[in-house]
Amino acid sequence: MKTTPFWTEECPRPADLPVSDLPERVDVAVIGSGYTGLNAAIALRKAGASVAVLEQQTIGWGASSRNGGMATTGLKEEMPNVFKRYGDEMGRAFWRWALDSIDHVEQMVEEEEIACNFSRSGHVTLAFKPSHYKHFAGEAQWFHDNLAYEDLWVVDKAQVRAEIGSNAYFGGIVDRNSAALHPARYVFGLAQAAARRGAHLVEHAEVTGLARTATGFRILTRKGEMQAGDVLMATNGYTGNVVPGLRRGIFPVGSYIITTEPLPLELQQELSPRGRMFFDSRHFLNYFRITPDGRMLFGGRHNLSPNLDLLESAQMMRRRMVEVFPALRDVPLTHTWTGRLGLTFDLMPHVGRVDGVAYAYGYAGHGVSVASYLGKEAGEMLAGKRATSLFAQIKHDRYPFTPYDKLYLPIVSQWFRFLDRVS
Repeated sequence: MKTTPFWTEECPRPADLPVSDLPERVDVAVIGSGYTGLNAAIALRKAGASVAVLEQQTIGWGASSRNGGMATTGLKEEMPNVFKRYGDEMGRAFWRWALDSIDHVEQMVEEEEIACNFSRSGHVTLAFKPSHYKHFAGEAQWFHDNLAYEDLWVVDKAQVRAEIGSNAYFGGIVDRNSAALHPARYVFGLAQAAARRGAHLVEHAEVTGLARTATGFRILTRKGEMQAGDVLMATNGYTGNVVPGLRRGIFPVGSYIITTEPLPLELQQELSPRGRMFFDSRHFLNYFRITPDGRMLFGGRHNLSPNLDLLESAQMMRRRMVEVFPALRDVPLTHTWTGRLGLTFDLMPHVGRVDGVAYAYGYAGHGVSVASYLGKEAGEMLAGKRATSLFAQIKHDRYPFTPYDKLYLPIVSQWFRFLDRVS
């Protein structure tokens, strides 16, 4: 079993990807080469700005090539809570934005001709306990009443068998608007699109320092220095302390994935009759789907740590996978890996500036679509093509203890485990 992402083995970083030396000066330096940074770079180049995308590893190395490939509807924060916090009008605007973010990914895939197995296959939220299912009818009715959203519906324990070949769940909510894709093919396609438009893609250029100048910023990297008129931090769960104020607003959480060897077509159709994506209703949820080449991809969080042993993680994940799908008991695993989510304290994406540095982050597991669209908006804001974003208009809490996540995440993990036991 390999401890590297399946996605980048099946689709390695293109050998002909146009990468650059560090330029002397650009209008905007984008730090991070994932969905956020590359969508921002494309938007900036469309507006005529010169751009360098700086990546500490190789292009797309982080969560953008490591995730489950699921662009699901909504945000991490539940929509009724969004309505209570920000009001009905703004709540509806956030919901519409989240749907638009999936449309944006689809549009980018079509416009840039990115062959990434994009499919509007929909997803199912699965009731882990009978008590969870009892709430589903009210949740669906809330979406109908408050958002006039008719593209989701509740299925009971008998009906859910038409969606998933498992007896482990007590019903579900089906949403037809979510999309699946191959995350590595998507991120590399975005990188090629950015390079075609003239963005400099600079690998192995970890940023070690930023200093304000009369004309913008002096940026210190492992490859040397460069000047930029503006800087966009697009590092999400990999955000470090280069700008301390940014790190105080976000913390990393580990997510872990395993894949099986390719399954017979008949078994694929038995486990996922309609090709949906799935996640369950626990706090420490599992998410899973069939990959384009027919493997079961099964992921989740054992706790909130981003530093668990990958082989131990794989065994824990395998046990849960077999609980859901006993037919996979004897199917070999081929890959186990991890990536980092970025969470904010309000579970909302954030975009704005700290100490003059622009940033966009905080996708909390919804990054395929949300990072893509917010990256586009951030690029347009820096280019002067957009005045603001919805996510720039909300409070962004920051706390001095945030960088010490190794101390407090174990406590938070125990709390979530308690909730999963009692609720």
